[in-house]
Amino acid sequence: MQSRESQQWGNPATMWQSLALFCILASFVNSRNVPHFKPLSGDVVNYINKLNTTWKAGHNFPNGDINYVRRLCGTLLGGKKLPVRYLFSDQIDLPENFDSRENWPNCPTIKEIRDQGSCGSCWAFGAVEAISDRVCVHSNGKLNVEVSAEDLLSCCGGECGMGCNGGYPSGAWQYWTEKGLVSGGLYDSHIGCRPYSIPPCEHHVNGSRPSCKGEEGDTPRCEKKCEEGYGTDYSTDKHFGSKSYGVPSSQKEIMAEIYKNGPVEGAFTVYEDFPTYKSGVYRHVTGEEIGGHAIKILGWGVENGTPYWLCANSWNTDWGDKGFFKILRGEDHCGIESEIVAGVPKN
Repeated sequence: MQSRESQQWGNPATMWQSLALFCILASFVNSRNVPHFKPLSGDVVNYINKLNTTWKAGHNFPNGDINYVRRLCGTLLGGKKLPVRYLFSDQIDLPENFDSRENWPNCPTIKEIRDQGSCGSCWAFGAVEAISDRVCVHSNGKLNVEVSAEDLLSCCGGECGMGCNGGYPSGAWQYWTEKGLVSGGLYDSHIGCRPYSIPPCEHHVNGSRPSCKGEEGDTPRCEKKCEEGYGTDYSTDKHFGSKSYGVPSSQKEIMAEIYKNGPVEGAFTVYEDFPTYKSGVYRHVTGEEIGGHAIKILGWGVENGTPYWLCANSWNTDWGDKGFFKILRGEDHCGIESEIVAGVPKN
């Protein structure tokens, strides 16, 4: 004869009710154990650094305005996908560490850190940075050009998204192959056909630039002409891709793509702890999701036993590690390996 307890647990309805209650209680206890801090505060920085995790935090943004950082994260994740290229990593003997800056020293754009200003244009910056690098890589260092973020941001319409209010990396690369992009350097550089028109502003602590006022969704106008004094016509200045594609979400395939063709554009989910990054290999430890962000991935390696991707951000050189950062590799951390896009320039 069964005991009262065995009879109770033998009832499927009672068993599932008990399991559901257990899950709710476990979830409640777990949420009590995860501390929540005011974003960008000293408490966040201290908490991360006391964890002795794989990275160090610090104060990057003045006034602790997380809403401003949220506006910078202008990548719309999960949008239209490009055709995925074929697999070829098994044909390449990949090194443990690789840095595109060292592998292609005659391509200066690989070392460059840009500033998107107070516009959610990261989707465009990640694209034109990698495209600029690839133009140089595929010309064996003979052609160096800063491809214009302004041209892409302002002239690529619905297929790219909403300008300063967010966009799709896949749309950016497709626009390059179909419509082409002119040259254009940093703000006030007077380099190329269409330099960036949104000024750098002081995202950061103890900087010397003007304070960020916020673009408030005001995307620059699409002007299909070069700035005055530039010696080449707009249509003549265009650079095109021969094809654009998605890269399989395998770390070896992403590594092989970078190793063979140059840096790629990646996108990932940003949490409230990421803006405090200073050094080491980032992994999310605290804080809520604030948006999608696109960056350039230019290499990989292992630091103190932790595999990482080497990335270039577009928040100027006084953010993070002189504008660069490392993020955990091989686990699709924050989705970093899920939305890799790239392409090949036309000769």
